[in-house]
Amino acid sequence: MNTNTFQQSAAGAAYDKSVPVLISFAPNWKARLVLFRVLGAFLIVSAFSMWLMPGSVIGADVWTIKLVASLMFLILGVSLLTIEVLDPRPDAYFDPIRREVRVLQKNENGRPQTILRRSYDTLGGARFVDDQVELFEVDGSLLMKLPLESADVSRALKGQLSGSVTIFA
Repeated sequence: MNTNTFQQSAAGAAYDKSVPVLISFAPNWKARLVLFRVLGAFLIVSAFSMWLMPGSVIGADVWTIKLVASLMFLILGVSLLTIEVLDPRPDAYFDPIRREVRVLQKNENGRPQTILRRSYDTLGGARFVDDQVELFEVDGSLLMKLPLESADVSRALKGQLSGSVTIFA
């Protein structure tokens, strides 16, 4: 029983209009990066402002403590400002030309490597639920669950999979 939601066959699909779909497993790191940068800027300002505070005693014992603390604040602040997130989680790439799904993961150099390659014909089925897609093996076991960014990505993916993969309701 074929439960495909689209009646257009794969042979009649317009490959010149279809685009590859890339689905990322990455979380939203923007809030964390903003927090790190604000904290880093605060530490850098604190490192310099502790020398400008009026009424501080400039004794030899206090001077070394202030120097060590300001250098520590400065180094920590600069490191928080320059932090980069290297997310090791893989990306799923749906290729409409080769009609396959590839799972790519970045190696230690930051270059993507293929860790899984499956043709659309070897997939057992797909289920689109809210903002995610579940891909199943032929035996019915879950192969992967992927988050979808928008309804447009969901429609594009349904269009690619509809000719070769059974789409469950």
